[in-house]
Amino acid sequence: MLLDHLEADPAYFAERTGWDIKPEGACRAELCISLPAAARTANGTLDVRVVAERLGMPLVHDEAHGLWALGPATAVNRRALPSAVAPDLVLPDLDGNEFRLSSLRGKKVALIAWASW
Repeated sequence: MLLDHLEADPAYFAERTGWDIKPEGACRAELCISLPAAARTANGTLDVRVVAERLGMPLVHDEAHGLWALGPATAVNRRALPSAVAPDLVLPDLDGNEFRLSSLRGKKVALIAWASW
């Protein structure tokens, strides 16, 4: 999840991360992690820094571009992702046609990323 500031609407946060924000805390399926009062700002948005810390979500800042990247939660044991299912990436292929990673579901896939910097 990419952000340009560290406040997020709870519904947007849920849509992008799968963690619903409820009175009892951040919930995903049957798992609910309690959140401190500081997780909510005065205007009702989420303090992403507080929620990320509580859920074990890595949060990194790209100062040059003014962006924050929030990684997937590892709240259960802080060492492993909750599943091995990749998000449905949609990228252009070499001919410019839309390619969905989900079209390979059920097959073994190696994703290799490269950047020139």
